[in-house]
Amino acid sequence: MRLIQTASGRRSLVLHLVIVLVLLATAKGFDGSSHTANHWIVLVVYAVCSVCLGLADWREAHRGRRREYGGTDPDKAADTEWLAWTATLLNAGVALFLVVEHMLVGAVETEETATAVSRLPAFLLLLQTGLSMRVLHTAVFAGLVSLAWGSTILFAFAYPESALLGPHVTLDEEVPGLLTFMAASLVVIDGVRRLRSAVTTALRMERERTTLARFVPTRVVGELASAGLEAVRSRHACLFALDLRGFSAFTREHAQEEVVRALLDVRALTHVAVTEHGGIVDKYVGDGILAQFVVGRPQAQAHAALACGRAIVARLAALNAERAREGRPTLRITMALHCGEVLVGVFDDGHRAEFTVLGQAMNTLARIEARAKAADLTLTASDAFRRLLGPAIRSGLTLSAMPPSECRDTRDLALYAVAWADAPAETALNPAA
Repeated sequence: MRLIQTASGRRSLVLHLVIVLVLLATAKGFDGSSHTANHWIVLVVYAVCSVCLGLADWREAHRGRRREYGGTDPDKAADTEWLAWTATLLNAGVALFLVVEHMLVGAVETEETATAVSRLPAFLLLLQTGLSMRVLHTAVFAGLVSLAWGSTILFAFAYPESALLGPHVTLDEEVPGLLTFMAASLVVIDGVRRLRSAVTTALRMERERTTLARFVPTRVVGELASAGLEAVRSRHACLFALDLRGFSAFTREHAQEEVVRALLDVRALTHVAVTEHGGIVDKYVGDGILAQFVVGRPQAQAHAALACGRAIVARLAALNAERAREGRPTLRITMALHCGEVLVGVFDDGHRAEFTVLGQAMNTLARIEARAKAADLTLTASDAFRRLLGPAIRSGLTLSAMPPSECRDTRDLALYAVAWADAPAETALNPAA
């Protein structure tokens, strides 16, 4: 927002020069009365102040760029708010001077031209102030000009025979002119407020997209940002956990390079599968992987998570075939699926930020994974996850209810072993650890 306001401030110098030309035309339009000198004085003062404001704005902008390159906050380093207020008050002063001066002097031979020229700067400067995207500045400008204009009309109404009034100034002309300006002011102020709100929303969403892009795949950044997931909030999610079976023994029996390669191979294929199905890899914990599916309706999340699990099974079978050809040991995994309401968003403590989920559902997922390991299964789903699948379960998929567990931590969980008829034999069931 500050950048837009600064850019508008630089362009305002051009409009100031236009106003100087209008002042010149106004000065030439009067009938040679003593008030003509006032216009020349205002013309010179306004021109000098406009140039000074332009130079000061350029200096502040240049200083802000230098400090930005130096690593400081440009919004704090290049504070040009005083320049904006000075320009607003200067514009208001010029606008009300032209309107009031015309009413107090009038024009003899060029009445219609002088009237139009005297009012034009007020409307031009109203638009210029509005384009600065500052609602308060626009309201102050409109209020000052309207107050001065209205006060002069009241003076003309109270003292119609005053020698200060121009001979061709009538309330029939000035009152509609004031009402037109006030109506235009309300339209501009409301437009500025709406435009500022729209720009602020767009900038917030872009900031959220930029923040989320550090943690999540590009294809889901837009959907997450539109849902406002930069801020932590409660949301339904389908949760996915994967663990390498027998990894502790694997690390003891094989060289460090082989262990690292195996771990990275599994991480890579899992990351690809999760991302392709619209999920987000939450974190890597040792030989374990946590992922989440938070985009779309709960049923769509469940179908995506299940399809991801199937893709991982197929990719692992291909990886194991390649490893077998190379004479390296094959790998085995356990996966768990669950769903529920969790806190989702970017957790930032000022030192480290991460996009993750928190909640009881995550604790339940860990218990499901432990049960799946004990039962030596490749893929296990909770009953809550199974219900989300509904009648859309494809043919070839079997969900077998697991017998009650004797373990206190998992005895209350209704779990299902997931398998496909065409699943590779070596991954359908893990060998005992």
